[in-house]
Amino acid sequence: MSYVYPIKGLNPSNENSALVHYIQVHQDEFMLNVKLQLFTLIATQPTFQQLRTVEQLGNDYGIRGLQFIVQSTVKDPGYIDLRVEAFLRLFENKIYEMTDVEFKSNVKALIDTKLEKHKNLWEESGFYWHEIVVGTLKFDRIECEVAALERLTKQEFVDFFDEYIRIGAPQKRTLSIRVYGSLHSLEYTSDTGEQAELNKVQIEDIYSFRRSQPLHSSFKGSFDRTKL
Repeated sequence: MSYVYPIKGLNPSNENSALVHYIQVHQDEFMLNVKLQLFTLIATQPTFQQLRTVEQLGNDYGIRGLQFIVQSTVKDPGYIDLRVEAFLRLFENKIYEMTDVEFKSNVKALIDTKLEKHKNLWEESGFYWHEIVVGTLKFDRIECEVAALERLTKQEFVDFFDEYIRIGAPQKRTLSIRVYGSLHSLEYTSDTGEQAELNKVQIEDIYSFRRSQPLHSSFKGSFDRTKL
């Protein structure tokens, strides 16, 4: 399911428009985590060249996803959203045509990044405290995700892309937040006045939308079931 939330920028003198194109993927799980991280690693350079930025995102509830963030005074966010989807269509070929050597090279690069030592005590304590605050308590996360990467096959990675990220993926859940700057007020009026795009639901009230959505289970809710 794809949702679109168009909104005018709060500062009428700000000419910048912006888009956040967010793809929600899964709740914290080692193998899915590394598949998403590997996709982000592979996509970063070509995405920067075309769209400027993409990043793997994890929030305070252990939900993992991918987001594209683009700011522009030249094009309105509705147009940029279409460009993000066009990029994903073009990127399919890179995923499908990736050789075994390229796949292993990317996996190794991600493993090397994960095995880098914490730069200081502040960074190391932040890692452990995040596990406590979120409630995941996976203090051996690095070792487990490296082990998952070592088991990961190219076909499993391609299957992950086909299921969650590619255009038309059966498990794909997308939210596009389109913020229209002062230079694109006409586009805002046009986009909000038109019928919703095919296979997309336009959000009118963001608070009602939030209340209507189902919730993932809380990691913190399992504390009282822990047995020693």
